[in-house]
Amino acid sequence: MTLSLHAVARTDAGLVRENNEDSAFAGRRFLAVADGVGGSPSGEVASRIVIETLAPLEQDGTRHGADVLLAELAVANRRIREAIEAEPAIDGMGTTLTAVLLGPDDATLLHVGDSRGYLVRGGRLRQLTVDDTLVQAMVERGLLAPEEVRHHPHRSIITQAVQGREFTPTVTTLNLEIGDRLLLCSDGLSDIVTDEALAEVLGGYTDAEAIADRLIKLALAAGAPDNVTVVVADVTAYAF
Repeated sequence: MTLSLHAVARTDAGLVRENNEDSAFAGRRFLAVADGVGGSPSGEVASRIVIETLAPLEQDGTRHGADVLLAELAVANRRIREAIEAEPAIDGMGTTLTAVLLGPDDATLLHVGDSRGYLVRGGRLRQLTVDDTLVQAMVERGLLAPEEVRHHPHRSIITQAVQGREFTPTVTTLNLEIGDRLLLCSDGLSDIVTDEALAEVLGGYTDAEAIADRLIKLALAAGAPDNVTVVVADVTAYAF
């Protein structure tokens, strides 16, 4: 059976930042969230370059899998490097990326940085990505307890991004089922809304639009010190 996605994206600048450096895409076979880094306006330039480069994958059902995603990400990385070479003042700009590309039998998840991917199946929430951050590295080395991450002063320091240089993305194969629900989000959501609250919202509404709107509202109610972007997608059967 061929799978499809019913997806919706929502974004908000938040209550502190003057501009929104996040970019997102929500299609029937391709999803992505990119959180720009490097400050205004360069962060938003980098996130837009990545999304605009990968978005055409939505229209070509013959292209799927890890090799395709990695090849397009390499193109985006080169375009960011070329933008920096043309305007050295924006050197240091970059972006995170969490993306899902649906294939005929499975899906591919690509991840760089601290945006996140989650899966809800059977009412249970599971984080699919591991943050490329200083605090996550400290957790893995036993220097920091997982419950301390949310309040650590250096929780937003990422260890790699797409910024025109070498990096090592994480690529994972997802075996999705009809009824699964996916959430991709920038850290503007995951830093201030707990997994318990995410699970409650993702399991408490029947449509992706209501979920996305509610998640944005939760971030705003918590103070939204950063840009907030979410993509919510329900896995369905493809309607020919």
